[in-house]
Amino acid sequence: MKLYTYFRSSAAYRVRIALNLKGVAYEPISIHLTKDGGRQHAAEYRAVNPQRRVPSLALDNGDVLTQSPAIIEYLDEVHPKPPLLPTDAVARAKVRGFANVIACDIHPLDNLAPLQYLKRELKQEQPAIDTWYHHWILEGFAALETMIRPGPYCFGGEVTLADVCLVPQMYNARRLKVPLDAFPKLVAADAACLMLPAFDKARPENQPDAE
Repeated sequence: MKLYTYFRSSAAYRVRIALNLKGVAYEPISIHLTKDGGRQHAAEYRAVNPQRRVPSLALDNGDVLTQSPAIIEYLDEVHPKPPLLPTDAVARAKVRGFANVIACDIHPLDNLAPLQYLKRELKQEQPAIDTWYHHWILEGFAALETMIRPGPYCFGGEVTLADVCLVPQMYNARRLKVPLDAFPKLVAADAACLMLPAFDKARPENQPDAE
């Protein structure tokens, strides 16, 4: 199994966490998103993933899975232990809702492609781009701070999909110097997760392609 990844990609970071939690071995294949104009645009990688995004998970049978939520759902179905979703339907929906605030609302607006579009096509200066980035994280985190449940993790005593999505977004927020003082519950859940080997091993700075 091969994971096409980039150390700073939060979507790839999510999948690395899930693979580690499930104890699934994989070979990381680095796709640098900024060198040489972005190596995701090379014909070789376009043949793997026509969307030219990471992550992509190449299975041993030749199938390639794309989009981190779909990959994580696949892993949870094929490797059900430990589960990343609660057994109760309402609890599952709440965990998915929390995760989707990140994966569907925050991340798409602050991903590399839209940030590059703001700079290159719309000619925005970096301070304006940084303001954009901070705005959408702060909007999303304000909602998540009210959605999170008593810990140590986002939804109690077991790691869920919510944690898998939160930790990479917290990394991004810190890297871009987003103030986190207003989100003590998110900060606490993030800290609890990062004490676990599966999360620690997935950290960007612990990847072979880290710079």
